[in-house]
Amino acid sequence: MELPMERHMQQNIQLQKNQFKRAIKNGRVQLGLWTQLGSHIAAEILSGCGYDFIGLDAEHGPSEYREIYCQLQACAAGGPTQPIVRLPNQDISLIKRYLDAGVNTLMVPQVDTAEQANMLVSAVRYPPHGIRGYCGAPRASNFGRIKNYAATCDREICLIVMPETTTSLDNLEEMAAIDGIDAFFIGPGDLAASLGYIGQPMHPAVINAIEESGRRIKAAGKAVGILCTDEKQTRRYIELGFQIIAIGSDQGLLTNGAEKLLAKFRQ
Repeated sequence: MELPMERHMQQNIQLQKNQFKRAIKNGRVQLGLWTQLGSHIAAEILSGCGYDFIGLDAEHGPSEYREIYCQLQACAAGGPTQPIVRLPNQDISLIKRYLDAGVNTLMVPQVDTAEQANMLVSAVRYPPHGIRGYCGAPRASNFGRIKNYAATCDREICLIVMPETTTSLDNLEEMAAIDGIDAFFIGPGDLAASLGYIGQPMHPAVINAIEESGRRIKAAGKAVGILCTDEKQTRRYIELGFQIIAIGSDQGLLTNGAEKLLAKFRQ
């Protein structure tokens, strides 16, 4: 007699499609929220709010690998929102670990050259097309239940690089020509610093550089995104064809909401 568990184990579980990757490829705007608190509870709550993506920040937030792992589990429980993990750096071994944990959309900061971009593409692909280390049963493969994971995962991984310096702007077209780079997410804070306007991401010179870079990236056939909390400028970016827009953060919502609530009663 076949038991229910045996029938389940015999099922051919398939890798889930990366709907975020398909959306940006088809030109659809994706609105998201950054989470910097490092809380799996916050991630679960936010993933059910209807955003297209949630940015899990391992660069400037407190989250290390284990915290990101827990936030990925929370996002899976909370809703259909796509988690995007921003890495702290370009460490190949760290990329391998996050991919094994089930991250299928990675954002990598401070990418300045085509050489760096090519290295990142190689890091997210298994041999013979890349150098990603193999694990037989990671969380990404539903712990070995997705039998064809290694053969099919490349097409579902979305790689986003962050141009954040004047050097990266000089190399945009060369990086955009690389197969395997899906999108560019411009870092306004670091770009402002590189342009000589540290702490002034809304300076007209910085905005001009961002808008012009967006045009060049779009002309090269790649999606472009940014984090912007100014409503007027955010709508301007959308008009210019920016597709990946982070419109706020959990930290900002908590701070602003708490201060506004108190102000009502202090008055």
